[in-house]
Amino acid sequence: MAYMSGQRLARALSMVLLCSMLFAAGCAHVERSMETTAYCGCKKCCGWTRGSWKYLKLNFWNRYYASGPDAGRPYHGKTASGATPRQYYPGLFSVDSLTRPWVIPFRIVFFPWLLLPHPGTIAADTGYYPFGTIMLIPGYGKGIVEDRGSAIQGPERIDLFYDSHGDALAWGRRRVSVTIEKK
Repeated sequence: MAYMSGQRLARALSMVLLCSMLFAAGCAHVERSMETTAYCGCKKCCGWTRGSWKYLKLNFWNRYYASGPDAGRPYHGKTASGATPRQYYPGLFSVDSLTRPWVIPFRIVFFPWLLLPHPGTIAADTGYYPFGTIMLIPGYGKGIVEDRGSAIQGPERIDLFYDSHGDALAWGRRRVSVTIEKK
């Protein structure tokens, strides 16, 4: 019989404990304190570069992985689950609409697709949180696990997607109480 490593055994036991707590409690969500960081789709966060030296960087409109196991391959900008990453948007009926009502007509006329809310993309350890897990993060909003990263390991670590590098830097690193909803 093969022996499990200590880390794998701990991971399996924590998953069993989490699932049994959900089943026993009958609740629709679990609250957990997590360390959160932020990332965006830029080359600093995702490790890509414009243009390939194979073409003397003349194809600057194409993006390529700059490092890692996929170095030199085209970078498509998709998440590990194949989805396009996006930042959380609360929609028309939100606190933002109450605090700034003068932007509602502008949104309705010029950006009607922004009337509906959409969740943001979260990178998490898929050994603990499979793709599709919904989380509510204070200060960010609602997100769905659609990505994973090499530095995102363990049940208490997630990464939040932002549209701009400045917003990602502004979030920084925070420990917040995250609500995890059952699938």
